[in-house]
Order: sequence, then structure tokens, then C-alpha cells
Amino acid sequence: MEKGLNITTEFTSGLQILFNNVKKHKVVLPETENPWTLGLLLFWIKDNILVDKDKCDLFLKGNTVRPGIIVAVNDQDWELLGDLKYHIKNNDNITFISTLHGG
Repeated sequence: MEKGLNITTEFTSGLQILFNNVKKHKVVLPETENPWTLGLLLFWIKDNILVDKDKCDLFLKGNTVRPGIIVAVNDQDWELLGDLKYHIKNNDNITFISTLHGG
């Protein structure tokens, strides 16, 4: 088994087109000195699984997700968990849901 943090990311309601039409990604985040946060994860996603970097603005705006994207951690709204500051835990399921097209 690889060392690191095992998580699942899901992209739904149209977002999957930015990720080669793959909705669910099993991910192993590399070990780091500091805890992984959702803020760090967003940039890791951009660098590692976003297929078309020219369309990054459809996923990110500044240092967060663009308006119209709901983020859930284990089916809980990330805003209730500290949003960008939430410390990711092993086996977390992190879902990104677009509301821009009827999500």
C-alpha cells in the first residue's frame, strides 16, 4: 500500500468533463509535514487531475472553487467543516457538485 492519505474525489453535474469524463478518482496524497487541507487539495487537483488546464477557471476562482460549485466532505457541506481550512482525513470522500447546469 502506498504511503500517504487515501481519499476519493468525485466531480458531478457536468464537472467531470474537466476531468476526462471520470467522475470518481481514488487518490493518494503524498505525505507532507503539514496536514492536507481542502485549500491545498484544490491546487493539487488542478496540477494533477485536471485535464485541460486552459479551462481551470471553470473549476477554480482565485484560491477556492468558483461560485456555483458545492463541496461536500463525507456528504457534509464544507462550510460547516471550515471550508478551505478543513484537515483532510484518511478515506475522506470529497465531492464537487456543479449547480451551474441544474446540478
